[in-house]
Amino acid sequence: MESVQVSPLTVDDLLRLDMQDKRFEVINGEIIEMPPAGFLRVLIGGTAHRVLYDIVTRNRLGYVCTDNLMCVLHVDPVTGVRTMRAPDVCFIRKGRLPKDFDLSQPFPGAPDLAAEVVSPGETADDLLGKIRDYFAYGTEQVWVLYPMQRELHQHIRGEKVARHYTEDDILTAETLLPGLSLRVGDLFALPELED
Repeated sequence: MESVQVSPLTVDDLLRLDMQDKRFEVINGEIIEMPPAGFLRVLIGGTAHRVLYDIVTRNRLGYVCTDNLMCVLHVDPVTGVRTMRAPDVCFIRKGRLPKDFDLSQPFPGAPDLAAEVVSPGETADDLLGKIRDYFAYGTEQVWVLYPMQRELHQHIRGEKVARHYTEDDILTAETLLPGLSLRVGDLFALPELED
């Protein structure tokens, strides 16, 4: 990953940068350009979005967003934006948008749920850094989806051990998403294209 040192950095600065077609995050004040997403990762992220969107919409729980929603986790008043993440899929509870929020801006806070689809080449250190950042700034759960293994690891804030689910397991998250009862394999289902 390529990094560029920037300081101080505001949200407006980030929006003005010539990175319209690039994926990036800000970690410890540095802009980190993310590699392009592979086809499988995009398909799994899209499936996760559809599954979560259906239950969130049906139960009027809030908002489900796809890859590239910038979540401003931490802004230092002196040095500017310090941590900004873009989860592959996220859920934000209703009532969390600030009054008169400008929808063209990044979300000012941590999502309630961040889902990350593991890419080839993504390291355990990369994933751990994301999970720690989300939890440090208020995320309730982080789901890590492993496409090749068809496995989901559910990290819950305050719990030291992640819950591991294989494709036939049923995932629930009642405190976060009331009514969710999901066969994990459904998150990894690819569209049938054969005639």
